[in-house]
Amino acid sequence: MTTRIGLIATATTTFEEPYNLARRFASLDLISQGRAGWNMVTTSAEAAAANFGRTMPSPEERYARGEEFLDVVLGLWRGWREDAIVADRDTGVWGDPDRIRPLRHRGEHFQVEGPLTVGRSRQGHPVVVQAGSSGPGVALAAKYAEAVFTAQRSVVEGRAFYDRLKALTVKAGRNPDHVKILPGIVPVLGGTEAEARAAEKQLDDLVVLDYPLQQLAAQTGLPVAELALDEPLPQGVREVHEIVGSRARYELTLNLARSENLTVRELLLRLGGGRGHRTFVGTPEQVADDLEEWFTAGAADGFNVMPPVLPQGLDAFVDHVVPILQRRGLFRTEYAGSTLREHYGLPVPASVVGDGVSQAG
Repeated sequence: MTTRIGLIATATTTFEEPYNLARRFASLDLISQGRAGWNMVTTSAEAAAANFGRTMPSPEERYARGEEFLDVVLGLWRGWREDAIVADRDTGVWGDPDRIRPLRHRGEHFQVEGPLTVGRSRQGHPVVVQAGSSGPGVALAAKYAEAVFTAQRSVVEGRAFYDRLKALTVKAGRNPDHVKILPGIVPVLGGTEAEARAAEKQLDDLVVLDYPLQQLAAQTGLPVAELALDEPLPQGVREVHEIVGSRARYELTLNLARSENLTVRELLLRLGGGRGHRTFVGTPEQVADDLEEWFTAGAADGFNVMPPVLPQGLDAFVDHVVPILQRRGLFRTEYAGSTLREHYGLPVPASVVGDGVSQAG
């Protein structure tokens, strides 16, 4: 239905198989003429593990499997040379096998022979995206990710994360310009600041707090009865290091509650609006000012815009905020190309074709 919009789908390395995932995403990339991306996650929910007859591995085990998973997927995607498809009707030759590499991966978690049965798209292969701010997550992003969704809440925090990830990317032997850092923002817009505040209150009034209160109780290790809605979060909550899954998200929740001295009700509403991402309430001009500040301060390469209501919230952002950014020279007025990589300003990855066996480190 579209010719420019790229789509990034989330798939887990914890319960998927790399060959199947690589084939599905490569197929989508070909069908869409190079507009696919993969948001790589390492699932942490115990309930998800139960669906696969497993117990949830530790964060260290999940990330070790995730790293090898990425090695396999990228190895499969990059196993086709750009000129592998001959498509010679006269000789009946479709592809040249000498230009396609079997992977022959032998690792701790996976044994994958290859090659992949799907070739390269116009953008080489799908864009690899990662979300998360934990130590292992940042290390994984530095080595593999081409775009990173993150949830810093201030310019100072955003700049610190930005500098840290870019430095680790250089340490991993990559060009820091080849990973785009995209903090999340939930824009609540109004014609005036008062109108925006009224819209925020209208949204807050729609939130039913029973279930998120139970979730917060499970996270913190406290009974629901000890979480009074109109009082601050109690002191005796679970320590961050005790969390097995979603540790960075829990740390963000605690920091948000403590740094802004929020009541439990305020905390739940803030988390409900953007799952810990920044909510900015104001006029289009004020939202544009905020985005410009983050961008020019070196805290972001772009933004993961998360409208609180769809489609109206996205329409309002596109119609009222984007034109301001365009006038300021901060947002394109024309597409630079048609692929997702071209939209992000990312290079087409090179193929790696040759004999040998891929060994996991």
